[in-house]
Amino acid sequence: MITLKSAREIEGMRKSGAVLAGVHLGLRDLIKPGLSTWEIEKFSRQYIESHGATASEIGFDGYKYATCVSVNDEVAHGIPRRGLDLKNGDIVKVDMCVNLDGYESDSCWTYAVGEISPENQRLMEVTKKALYLGIDQAVIGNRIGDIGHAIQQYTEVENNYGDVRELIGHGIQPTIHEDPSVPHYGEAGKGLRLREGMTITIEPMITRGTWHLTTRMTPRDNWEYYVTEDGSMAAQYEHTLAITKDGPKILTSQDPEFDAKYL
Repeated sequence: MITLKSAREIEGMRKSGAVLAGVHLGLRDLIKPGLSTWEIEKFSRQYIESHGATASEIGFDGYKYATCVSVNDEVAHGIPRRGLDLKNGDIVKVDMCVNLDGYESDSCWTYAVGEISPENQRLMEVTKKALYLGIDQAVIGNRIGDIGHAIQQYTEVENNYGDVRELIGHGIQPTIHEDPSVPHYGEAGKGLRLREGMTITIEPMITRGTWHLTTRMTPRDNWEYYVTEDGSMAAQYEHTLAITKDGPKILTSQDPEFDAKYL
C-alpha cells in the first residue's frame, strides 16, 4: 500500500533528513586513509543519538549496526568492520536510515579516500549526476519508468557503465521500506504514475564494469552483502524525496545551495 503524505508529515521527514545529512557532512571531514570502517559506525551512531534520533537500520531484518559501509567493489549492505582500515585510493559508500519523532529518512553517499584515480572520480561524478537526473523525473504525472530510464540512459548508454538491477529504490514512511519499488532502469512512460504526497528514495548503484552482482558473507556476523561480479568499482548516491505540486523536494539535502531548486 502506498500512503500519500501530508505537508506536516513531509516536514517531519525533512527534519529527520536534516539529522541524516548532518552525519554525511561530518563524514566528509572524518573519512581519510587509515580510518577504520568501525570508526564510521561509531561517529554516525553517536551523531544520530546526540540529536535525539535513532538509527533505523539497527534491528531491521536482524541487522546490528547504524550504517552500511561498503568499500570499492562492495556495492551495498557491507557492515562496518573493526580492523578494516581505509586505504588511499579507496572509495567508500555509507548508507543509513534515521528516525526522528517517528519520521524516516534514508541516504547514501560515496566518499573518496585520499587521492583516488581519475577513473574512480569519473565513476563518482557520473553516479551523482545520475541521481539528480532521476530526481528531475520525479514529478506529478510522470511514471516510475521515467526515473529509471533517465538513469539508465545516462549511465549505461552514454557512459558504458553498469547500472545495478538487483537493488533498487523504494517508498519510505512510515517504515524505511514501503511501496513503490523504484528501479534505476526501465522504459519511459511505463510503470506506476507518480502522485502528490508520495515519498520515495532514488539510489542508483553504478559500476565501472558489469551490473551483475554476487554475494559474500562476513565470517563473524554471518551477514550477506553484495559485490560486483567482476570485481569492478561501484558508487552509490541516494536521497529521500517527496513528490509535490512544486516538483520533487529533496528531504536529505547536504548542500542547500547545490540543491536550491529542490528545496
